[in-house]
Amino acid sequence: MKAVYLPGNRKVEIRSVAIPVPGPDEVLIEVKASCICRSDLSLYYGNAVVGGDAAGGCITGHEPSGVVVETGVAVKNFKRGDRVAVYLAVGCGVCARCRQGNFHLCPTWTCLGFTQDGGNAEYLAVPERNLLRIPASMSFVAAAISTDAFGTLYSACRKLGLSGASTVGIWGLGPMGSAGILAAKALGARVVALDPIAERRHFADELGADLTLDPTDVDAAAAIATFSGGDGLSAAIDCSGNGAAQNMALDSLAPLGRAAFVGESRETTIRPSDQLIRKQISLIGSWYFGISEYEEIIRTIETHKIDLERLATHRFSIDEAETAFRLFDERKTEKAVFVF
Repeated sequence: MKAVYLPGNRKVEIRSVAIPVPGPDEVLIEVKASCICRSDLSLYYGNAVVGGDAAGGCITGHEPSGVVVETGVAVKNFKRGDRVAVYLAVGCGVCARCRQGNFHLCPTWTCLGFTQDGGNAEYLAVPERNLLRIPASMSFVAAAISTDAFGTLYSACRKLGLSGASTVGIWGLGPMGSAGILAAKALGARVVALDPIAERRHFADELGADLTLDPTDVDAAAAIATFSGGDGLSAAIDCSGNGAAQNMALDSLAPLGRAAFVGESRETTIRPSDQLIRKQISLIGSWYFGISEYEEIIRTIETHKIDLERLATHRFSIDEAETAFRLFDERKTEKAVFVF
């Protein structure tokens, strides 16, 4: 089968490898769609955000969906023909975090596409417990987007307690931030969407953002204050991982506001007294979602008729992997998806 590897230094390799054989508790999936994520670019450049030096030696892709074509002898709940998405974190299955459904917090977890073969290939073998059943009405492209992109941002919005009384700012309007607009609007919040790239702001308007701003504009902070009635935002989400954006998000919050940092960054400097303590702000890190949340995520998508395929602005065959990663790296796409 064909599979995509990222050895670093912006190189993309399409290799011919053997179709995996599922173990006793695993299933073999024929992949139908697999998304590129901003975190994949850390592999693209050779500086993995997950797995460190251990990453980069496996098939990439942590947002796949497809059809079950073979099951191991111990698999009980899925069968050939079932349509599924895949949870990216493979945990031990028995530790406290795994039993809570937080496989990504397991002390010995491995990550699809980083430290374990992922979904940018024609077939994928994963444990049965990592399968996410998808509705018959959901496309495979939407299913792939429903996991890391939409699911992660929906989880962040729920952690922030978004509701119809909320006004939330979202910094960084790549695929994650754009999915955040859809999630926040589904929960009833008003959304201020911020990105320095004009095309991304226009896309945010199309997705339903109530106000779009260039965060580098000297009048952006004042515009947020006016939109929020002078009090500040009730919530903020940073998807950029940019220190200036993170600080602007904290500065824009009203007293007792809540912020979630989603965008990966290795270091930033904030002002705890001014930005957190004296306003009694709650700041959380929000990375992925617990597998038990997926039923609610799917229900929300169906109830609100959220068209996740709108986020997939570019689709590629696996043979076009080099072009796909280059365009994604150049920020010329929103969600880029391999379609098989």
